[in-house]
Amino acid sequence: MLEGTLIRLQVEHLPGDRDPNPVWLWTSTTSASTTDVDRWWRSFLRRFDLEHTFRLLKQTLGWTAPKIRSPQAADRWTWVIIAAHTQLRLARPLAQDLRRPWEKPAPPGRLTPGARVRRGFRHLRPRTALPAGAPKPAHPAPGAHPAPATAGPHPVSTSGKPANPTSP
Repeated sequence: MLEGTLIRLQVEHLPGDRDPNPVWLWTSTTSASTTDVDRWWRSFLRRFDLEHTFRLLKQTLGWTAPKIRSPQAADRWTWVIIAAHTQLRLARPLAQDLRRPWEKPAPPGRLTPGARVRRGFRHLRPRTALPAGAPKPAHPAPGAHPAPATAGPHPVSTSGKPANPTSP
């Protein structure tokens, strides 16, 4: 016999005229308090947010798309995807509600980063500050040929002949 606690979740209503079916949760904890049960069903509901976030990271932002060969490269790619997701989240208040004809209007705080903010992100780009350009090195890289001392043409004498007598 396997002991535990069985929790039945029943919602009062769903959007539209759908009949809500109960959801059953089970835990191996045998003596669950009311606080425990409340925390468990709220955690179960929170799981949907996490699943949609992972779906966004994988399908929209391409988290699993590249063929990465080393764990270090996978870590770097994961941080790039997290940074992109963070930018989309931070841009929510700035993005317009660019919706398709069948979508209902939504306030800026309710815009999803995967769809509406991503659609509006291209309109944000011209309004944001541009990052600095790539730095130009003051010294040539090791092994590189140094630049010539003069950028102009080879010096010539007043007679039109090259100043260096050894050159033709």
